[in-house]
Amino acid sequence: MASSISADLIQPYLTPRWIDVVDIVVVAALLWFLIQGIRRTRARHALAGLTALGAVFLLARQLDLQLTARLLQGFFAVLVVVLVVVFHEDFRRLFEQVALLGLRRRPPLPPGTVDTVVRTVGALARLRVGALVVIPGRESIERHTEGGIEIDARLSEPLLLSLFDPHSPGHDGAVVLQGSRVSAFAVHLPLSTEATGGGTRHAAALGLAERCDALCVVVSEERGTISLAREGAIRLIGDEAALAAELSPSFALTAPGSSSGSHVRWRWKEALGALGLAAALWLLVIPGAGVVEIQQDVPVSVTSVPKGFAIEAIDPPRVRVTLAGRRTDLFLPTSEPRVRLDGLQIRLGRRRFDLSRSDVEVPAGIEVLAVEPPRVQVSVRAAADGEPE
Repeated sequence: MASSISADLIQPYLTPRWIDVVDIVVVAALLWFLIQGIRRTRARHALAGLTALGAVFLLARQLDLQLTARLLQGFFAVLVVVLVVVFHEDFRRLFEQVALLGLRRRPPLPPGTVDTVVRTVGALARLRVGALVVIPGRESIERHTEGGIEIDARLSEPLLLSLFDPHSPGHDGAVVLQGSRVSAFAVHLPLSTEATGGGTRHAAALGLAERCDALCVVVSEERGTISLAREGAIRLIGDEAALAAELSPSFALTAPGSSSGSHVRWRWKEALGALGLAAALWLLVIPGAGVVEIQQDVPVSVTSVPKGFAIEAIDPPRVRVTLAGRRTDLFLPTSEPRVRLDGLQIRLGRRRFDLSRSDVEVPAGIEVLAVEPPRVQVSVRAAADGEPE
């Protein structure tokens, strides 16, 4: 009977409808997008911890750990307000990314722009002149920047060299590009609180990369090295060819030794993880949350047997009960249902016990609808000395 019960419970999981498949794919896409947004936010470590607490909460609910579940439930109720206040900027960015879903790729730079930036940055690195160049992506950077002087000039190598000249009053700020034009210079960027291994320019580049999808090219005046900040991380760039591969989307996909392959692999891992999580949520919420009725054979036992008596037989030893509850509670119960009879009445000569629904012990969330047969016969005998009763 147990195998038939399992088959009845498993059947909805094994035969999803085509609309269920579409549902899972849509949720997986949303989860993947959420993972991409969280991966570049400052709140990613805090959200990872909250995810772990959420898993503990679900496990506590499943195991019927009522005190743990209630404490975590109250904690989450307060935490929602705290998260909105502390991480409102990250949530704002996440909603903005929803509006930008149609723009799948970073706007390509006009022809010649990459070469100009690469040549200038390489020259500045050889001269050990500090520089910070910002190339905006799909997201606006205006609310993250302060100050700056608008010039709207055509991009050229002499112009960039003059803007970063140590004698220029705005050389410590950032230069912002818009396509093939320089929109502003001496721009101040938000500083990151993460360790960058560099100076203020590196902290500013990482600070902006943590808040939007802009690319920030940094030249260190102390070491003469080139770094690139993107997607909430900053790393050294080996040479001008590697920088060109990073700045040119078409070249980055085919250049040997570029890091795009590792990015693609990680994206595939994240996509598969999102798909697996969406499937698990569907199994738990959709067929698992449905209320069903099943019949199950459960054992009968007698407790509190009086001293001097021993149970010889119970007829029948198992009874059939009709249970109702969520499919997940029935399929993965925290304990097995069973019938327990009060053996204290045996001393009074009682041998036949009428069964009621209250005699069936079931896990929380499961209801007993019926018990068949309605009574059982208990055979007893005198217990021998030293025999367990």
